[in-house]
Amino acid sequence: MNAAKAFLPFSATVLLAGLLIGTAATAADAPKVVVSIKPIHSLVAAVMQGVGTPDLIVDGAASPHTYALKPSNARSLQQAQVVFWVGPGMEAFLQKPLSSLGSNATIVELDQAPGIAKLKFREGGAFEAHDDGDGDEATAGDNHAHDHGDHGHDHGEFDTHLWLDPHNAKAMVAEITTSLVAADPANALTYETNQKTLNDKLDALDAEIAATVAPVKNKPFIVFHDAYQYFEHRYGVRVSGSITVSPETIPGAQRVAEIHSKVADLGATCVFAEPQFEPKLVNVVLEGTSAKSGVLDPEAATLPQGPDLYFDLMRGIAGSLKNCLAAQG
Repeated sequence: MNAAKAFLPFSATVLLAGLLIGTAATAADAPKVVVSIKPIHSLVAAVMQGVGTPDLIVDGAASPHTYALKPSNARSLQQAQVVFWVGPGMEAFLQKPLSSLGSNATIVELDQAPGIAKLKFREGGAFEAHDDGDGDEATAGDNHAHDHGDHGHDHGEFDTHLWLDPHNAKAMVAEITTSLVAADPANALTYETNQKTLNDKLDALDAEIAATVAPVKNKPFIVFHDAYQYFEHRYGVRVSGSITVSPETIPGAQRVAEIHSKVADLGATCVFAEPQFEPKLVNVVLEGTSAKSGVLDPEAATLPQGPDLYFDLMRGIAGSLKNCLAAQG
């Protein structure tokens, strides 16, 4: 073998060794970050690109509404330096573990990020009353309720599917970046550069989705559970009711009959199921009507985790709406 091909020059060898050491040092220095659910994990992973990869708690096709913490999750929380979650209204199963297992970590509750727009639960008619856990019903409304900082928490009063508006995603990205810079100032420039890139991509996504749903935004549809307010308010689509408010609570026969009547009254429409939950209920609602069925995946159950997931999730919702509703003529 030619010696020139078999061996690198000394200077090149030193340079390569230096690069490898630098890469190893960066990986070793990356903070231990844990994220609750896939859509938020995707945003954190995008901000951390080039530094490290965050751990995910609710993985695969699992839902935060019905999740039980695994031993591997407990170990991740014990080792974490930073934990990102939406808040107790979304990941109720994490409340106690975070106060014990995650006691040494910085806990970042993203429903309290500055700039987040919050929508109250809808109730009555096609949207059943929401139980916020203390026996009092939240007041229905569609106004934005801004909440900043660590004061004035209003858990249980607002819809926690906040990420379904890209403007809220940008507010979360800002809080994620601030938290990571505070925990790992050595990599601040990478986090801040990634934030700018991500914000530009979110702006482009916002415009793309608006164009995708524009032809069908005035057509009414029914969803499995009322998770889509933020998408609805952002893009002007027409959710006319939900089979249930909370997917962990199976609706009774009377509720299903009410939604069936609603679908019949609407005429041609679409009823959307979700991957993790009972599809037979959707079939009962559709029976004897001209409505079609589709699938929406607000928590990314069917998508592989990673920095691209958020964009695939939002495009998937927009595409499913367009495909089903456009078929209705």
